[in-house]
Amino acid sequence: MTSKASSEKIPIPAVPDDVERFMKERIGLGESFDLSIRKIKILKKDVHIYSVNGLCDTIPIVQIIKELVELNDHEKYLKDLYDLIQNRLLHQSVTPMKSLDELVDQLLSGLIVIVMEGEKEAFAVDVRNYPGRQPEEPVTEKVVRGSRDGFVENIVLNTALTRLRIRDERLRFEILRVGERSKTDIAIGYVKDVANPDLIDIIRKELKAIEVDGLTMADKAVEEYLVKQGYNPYPMVRYTERADVAATHLLEGHVLIYVSTSPSVIITPITFFHHLQHAEEYRQSPAVGTFIRWCRFLGVFGSLFLLPLWLLFVLEPELLPKKLEFIGPNEKSHIPIVLQIFFSELGLMFLRLAAIHTPTPLATAMGLIAAVLIGQIAIDVGLFVPEVILYVAVSAMGTFATPSYEVGMANNIVKLLLLSAVAIFKVPGLVIGTTVFILLMASIRSLKTPYLWPLIPFSPKAFLQIIIRNSSPGSKIRPSIVQPRNRQKQASNS
Repeated sequence: MTSKASSEKIPIPAVPDDVERFMKERIGLGESFDLSIRKIKILKKDVHIYSVNGLCDTIPIVQIIKELVELNDHEKYLKDLYDLIQNRLLHQSVTPMKSLDELVDQLLSGLIVIVMEGEKEAFAVDVRNYPGRQPEEPVTEKVVRGSRDGFVENIVLNTALTRLRIRDERLRFEILRVGERSKTDIAIGYVKDVANPDLIDIIRKELKAIEVDGLTMADKAVEEYLVKQGYNPYPMVRYTERADVAATHLLEGHVLIYVSTSPSVIITPITFFHHLQHAEEYRQSPAVGTFIRWCRFLGVFGSLFLLPLWLLFVLEPELLPKKLEFIGPNEKSHIPIVLQIFFSELGLMFLRLAAIHTPTPLATAMGLIAAVLIGQIAIDVGLFVPEVILYVAVSAMGTFATPSYEVGMANNIVKLLLLSAVAIFKVPGLVIGTTVFILLMASIRSLKTPYLWPLIPFSPKAFLQIIIRNSSPGSKIRPSIVQPRNRQKQASNS
């Protein structure tokens, strides 16, 4: 957001030297090596061209300068310099400017700025070419079959990837600029005749109300301003790096938030079950997709409740039927089982952090050290019993099977709390802890959307679609939770 002081906009002087003096004082022209100025004369009048090296494509800049310099050869008498230059700017995006504040903002965004002698307006030409990588498959959302292009750090390229999939004249991308110093570009994406206008207004209002120096953490910082999450560990929005997933949610009536410098797009509003879906389910047949979904649900359930249940059976073996009496540690250790579980979970967290910070060529060696040296030797010397390692590993596999990294980490926190409750109170601890967990989840609202919908409040048809993956021809109704203006997906154009 711009400051209150900047609301009094300074007009552009008619003398280019005054503009140059302002640029030296305001943005450090001559001090910062990446700020450049090219001075030329056109029909005996000064014209200054400002640019930021690294953010601009040099080829169109050279072409523009060439066209302007050639005016001296073809124009023998003085014409209106403003109209003359405007007609010779061979570019599809040319914007007139009247204030120095706007000129600075456009320049630092990567546009070139053309200032003319005797004119109180300048031109901004969009020749941006931000540094970044080309679209490639996201690391966390891989599919066996499907598109391999994913979002990158360039917001223009991200919106283009979305338009490639939705060529609808009603698709809208509203651009905002947030951050007093960073001036981060944020785009609100939605389909005009589908998305709920009230939701769009809420998101637009919340984004405009952000007052901060900069959004260097990009989408995560925007999320914290948008949903006021506090210390709730569960994510209130969904992230995706896949353009096909983003396009699917747009057509369902969701509103997307694109943040410059971030390869992830924010999807709003969402429920807990949105985090448990993956693109792979929709790249397979409905039967296979349903089977994959069931396996994933089982993995998520195991990551939450497998260890607390096993610990309960270890502490209260009489709860087990006779046919399941083999469940439990067959060996005894000097360290209590509950401490072994916590130490194992802490070791897994160390491994997770080490995997993030370890260079890729060394990751395999680190895994071998953890599995062979640490795990096996810990069992041999009697620190851990084998069953603890087994159940901790199965629970960790369930965490890794969770599509959302944020939900997986939140489930880990809840699992540790349930383990503590079971260790202290046993059966009542598990029952009360699970009940409190469900009640807290049911009380969460993501932009006024119930977090456990369609389970709480219960919607039979929507819940059936969560359990069973419908075929594309059978999915004709948009989810009611987003309150779309048009419930029919295959509605005719009007």
